Amino acid sequence: MSNFTPPHAIVWTEVPVTDLAMAKAFYTAVLQSELTDQEMGPFPTAVFPKSGKDSVAGHLYVGKPASPGTGATVHFAAPTPLEDSLERVKAAGGQVVSDIVEIPDGRFAYCMDPDGNSFGLFA
Repeated sequence: MSNFTPPHAIVWTEVPVTDLAMAKAFYTAVLQSELTDQEMGPFPTAVFPKSGKDSVAGHLYVGKPASPGTGATVHFAAPTPLEDSLERVKAAGGQVVSDIVEIPDGRFAYCMDPDGNSFGLFA
């Protein structure tokens, strides 16, 4: 057996949404970062910002989200303080579905976007 150890276990993430413009506005408000419109093959997407060529990111695309709270959970870096980011989730039409969890590497909370996609905000 080989021991493949990539520099990043996750190399890209895709978040399916029902309305790209609405989802882009939601994530822009919550993350306080502008997503960039980009064509990925034949599909329009909104790409999350990243700081460098080797950084990991992802995009929103028009697709079929899983039933609310049942799909994979993507964790996003959140502007601090985390409490302010969670208030923006609620103000933008999402839900905060957990208390803040403290771990050795930081703090996070689970949320759902307006399409029911599970995501975490990590600070």
